[in-house]
Amino acid sequence: MIHRRGPLPASLVLIAISALTLSSCGTGDGSDGNGNPTVAETAGTPSASPTAPEPSRTDRPRISLPADLSYVFDWPRTGDKEKDAVLADSEQSIKAVDLAIVSQNALDPAYLHYYEGKAAAGTEKFIQEYVDQKATITGNYRFYEPRLAVREDGTAALSYCEDQGRAYVKYLRDNKIRKTEVTAKSYVEYHTSLKKDADGVWKVQGVSSKSGSAACQP
Repeated sequence: MIHRRGPLPASLVLIAISALTLSSCGTGDGSDGNGNPTVAETAGTPSASPTAPEPSRTDRPRISLPADLSYVFDWPRTGDKEKDAVLADSEQSIKAVDLAIVSQNALDPAYLHYYEGKAAAGTEKFIQEYVDQKATITGNYRFYEPRLAVREDGTAALSYCEDQGRAYVKYLRDNKIRKTEVTAKSYVEYHTSLKKDADGVWKVQGVSSKSGSAACQP
């Protein structure tokens, strides 16, 4: 399931959560053995340039987002080639979903470059709810505390936190921004499972999340 962005109406939140509750992801609380790192490895230590490097082994979609969206990825480089590639592709996959929401296109090719199978199908449904409500996103997004395990079989498990305290839904009919108070639920923990394809792209296979996670509280 996914809790990203400011809250949509409750009925849409339930649909979005249902859409992205994937059988391959486990419970979403990091306690299971189904792709989530139970003994988490930190991705690295913060540096002056914490953002993971851009992927370079094959062409990735160009993602251009509006000026009212900003991102901070406190995902430091690890010095490990594969781990840095997972972090870089994961960063782009997050932005690609946002691009689809902003573009009001539930089949935007950018996010489909990074998601496949059930993860792609669930993400399409999630984006479509924004399209149906003529809603988009705005604000500031911060991602932090990455915990990453890369396996020899070409799969990976990445857990991380998101601060949604300054992230909002904006309705396109009147450009009205729905602002919400910052609470414990503004901090969300994610668990993702990924697999590297033949072109070296780390693609999301499953996503689960937990709003209000104790692990992500400031």
